[in-house]
Amino acid sequence: MTSQPTPANWLSIAALGLIWGATFMVVAIALEGYGPLTVACARTTLGAVALLALMVILKRPLPDFTPTMRRYLIAIGLLNTALPFALLSWGQQYVPSAFAGISMAALPLFVLPLAHIFTDEKMSLRNTLGVMLGFTGAIFLIGPGVLRLGTGWEPLGQLACIAASISYAVSSIMTRRCPPIDPITMAALLLTVGAAALIPAMLIFEGVPSAGDTRPTIAIIVLGFIPTALAALIRVATIRSAGAIFMTLVNYQVPLWSMVFGALVLSEGLPLRFFVALGLILVGLAISQWLGLKKLLFT
Repeated sequence: MTSQPTPANWLSIAALGLIWGATFMVVAIALEGYGPLTVACARTTLGAVALLALMVILKRPLPDFTPTMRRYLIAIGLLNTALPFALLSWGQQYVPSAFAGISMAALPLFVLPLAHIFTDEKMSLRNTLGVMLGFTGAIFLIGPGVLRLGTGWEPLGQLACIAASISYAVSSIMTRRCPPIDPITMAALLLTVGAAALIPAMLIFEGVPSAGDTRPTIAIIVLGFIPTALAALIRVATIRSAGAIFMTLVNYQVPLWSMVFGALVLSEGLPLRFFVALGLILVGLAISQWLGLKKLLFT
């Protein structure tokens, strides 16, 4: 059964919205001095080290590594860390950080139907209408650039960001279905799996990184400890407590914060289609998540 969200769950959603909304700006800064796989690998490895240390300090138990548990940890670790981190870092070389943030708003469009099929969180007619409207916004966000695959890397960068959103959606459902495991232990092991996949990929394609300028180096450190380690811990605990669909409420905030940070800190331009796409996606989310929003606003 799906648990009723608690005040702590709502606070977690607010914190994740701000943290993840700023992440795209920080990734853009890190890319000033490092390759995309190096950025993805460094943040994952630092996050894994931080959470493994926390797990040891707090004496959190290891799970029973049954074949089922191992399969879930490996799959979620790849789909929630290694793959989306690499896709987003690569994509942000060619698209504004605001675009990457808005693309995350499309995540519920994938979570809702997946949750309907694979969990006890079922879609209603209202959910379906919301998803359809939000999907229209996602298409509008990509715009005509998707038809210009032969004229530059930007359309592929856009598709990489959308693919990262799909990867997160699948991992959210798998996190909900994973056998019982301590949330701190789970977050630490997932990042460890991601680091194990990204380290050889980085060495093969980008080599051993050398120390860059202070600004991108600080950005990588921040990425490892805040939006990776801390956010992974909050995310796992929230999904395990309140469900994958509730977790999608964070996507109301992420694109807004990404646009704010991108414009104010990175001086990024914001095309009109960004605002139109964001409006369509947020209205679609509001329709699909109306009961949760109603409880938040009127109770």
